[in-house]
Amino acid sequence: MLQQTSDFNSPGPTEIGTEPATVSAKSSKLAVKLKGKIVFVDTSDLVAVEAQGNYVLLRRESGCYRLRESISKVAKKLSPHGFIQIHRSVLVNISLVEEIRPQSTGKHSLRVKGGKEYKVARNYKETLRLIAPLWIGAGSWPLEN
Repeated sequence: MLQQTSDFNSPGPTEIGTEPATVSAKSSKLAVKLKGKIVFVDTSDLVAVEAQGNYVLLRRESGCYRLRESISKVAKKLSPHGFIQIHRSVLVNISLVEEIRPQSTGKHSLRVKGGKEYKVARNYKETLRLIAPLWIGAGSWPLEN
């Protein structure tokens, strides 16, 4: 049996100066402050993030943004959007990884959309499992040494 309820006890419109309503949908836009303005970048357009001293480069296929931020802070913010760390100074968007190549030294290189290649540090080799949960043709984990 359905019951009707009254809306008399529900909160009314938010007054000016009070907390704004929360957004239920998870945004995939990243707000970047550049030269006195805020630019919104879709996280799916970012190919990689590279640390350069006290700055990071947010690399896209068509260019990049440079901002003063630590790579560890950027990694925390982008992790829910499909970014993994492959080196202490590099994050990549796993949806834009095109190829992983094992090297004779036991290291790996990774190519992303647009052709740029990055070296995968040994300490981050296990994060490559996050790129594709399903591996075909070489057993369950083809990157064994």
